[in-house]
Amino acid sequence: MSETIKVDIWSDVQCPWCYIGKRKFEAGAALFDGNVEVEYHSFELAPDTPVDFDGSPVDYLSQRKGLPVAEVELMLERVTGIAESVGLHYDYDSVHQTNTVISHELLHYAKAHGRQLDMKERLLKAYFVDGRHVGRIDDLADLAAEIGLDRGDVVRALTAHDFLADVKADVAQATAYGIQGVPFFVIDGKYGISGAQDPDTFAQALRQAHTEKSEEKNK
Repeated sequence: MSETIKVDIWSDVQCPWCYIGKRKFEAGAALFDGNVEVEYHSFELAPDTPVDFDGSPVDYLSQRKGLPVAEVELMLERVTGIAESVGLHYDYDSVHQTNTVISHELLHYAKAHGRQLDMKERLLKAYFVDGRHVGRIDDLADLAAEIGLDRGDVVRALTAHDFLADVKADVAQATAYGIQGVPFFVIDGKYGISGAQDPDTFAQALRQAHTEKSEEKNK
């Protein structure tokens, strides 16, 4: 399969379904067995969250959604179990609820340096598995350095908000597309897939896009 299929993914660093969806999409892309180019785009699920929220994710979700604590705990237990089914070991007891806008700026920085996919994976793991903070510049710079990016330059770029306009442009594009929740996958600029669907769903969409692209080329 010589044709490359572009996939644009809107997602947030603190979205549990986005990490699960990432794994399911990767499995679908492996089933497709063709060339796939992935680009991540910013989406803020809770832009009003303080950088240092005083409480746990259970407290935050209970307050934000107006749900009883016991119900939120069941929700998180369910999503943790689904994460386990795709090899992800969520640790909600260690999660630092935070504002993710600067982590999105870091993802755009990493994209400019050809490392966006690595940075995305590191940020998701940092938040859901490792109990790291993804809302503060120094913590984010440490994570960036772990994948080989220049820590000092990351601090400079994030302090100056060099990539904030790019984050805002992604959010505006999501609004234009009518995206209200993430993850949201746009396959070859044609097909939208919402949520952490099964790998077969992604593979089928990739095959369909590839067939259509090949047919267009051969007209």
